[in-house]
Amino acid sequence: MAMAVGPASGDEDEVMSAINTTPLVDVMLVLLIIFLITIPVVTTSIPVTLPKERVEIRETKPENVIISVNPQGDIYWYDAKVPNEAFLVERLKRVSTMKPQPEVQIRGDLASKYGGVGKVLLACQRAGITKVAFITEPPPLGG
Repeated sequence: MAMAVGPASGDEDEVMSAINTTPLVDVMLVLLIIFLITIPVVTTSIPVTLPKERVEIRETKPENVIISVNPQGDIYWYDAKVPNEAFLVERLKRVSTMKPQPEVQIRGDLASKYGGVGKVLLACQRAGITKVAFITEPPPLGG
């Protein structure tokens, strides 16, 4: 490594105008290594569009179909219990032919298992329902 000692003329009052770039190069190399390590972690191989969470006020319209699932997994069409999934699919097929197609709103109990809600979603898919929404309660204020 060389050291600049100034001109050979012996005049000590001259200002040296060279900038030492060695620390800058060291910092840039460290940043380059950090970026090379973190970029593969951030990127994924499968491109997906993730859902965005938003608070939306929904209006309940009379033509909307409300299906509830209680903690035991029983399915209710408004207030009437649905005897089986085939019956639910047939009722939803009648709804799917309406113009415009009403929205199916699913009210799943917090303590219910995923199976009951999954059965309703599968029935909606089989019947050709295009508008499905989940009814939830807003979180308490301040929490």
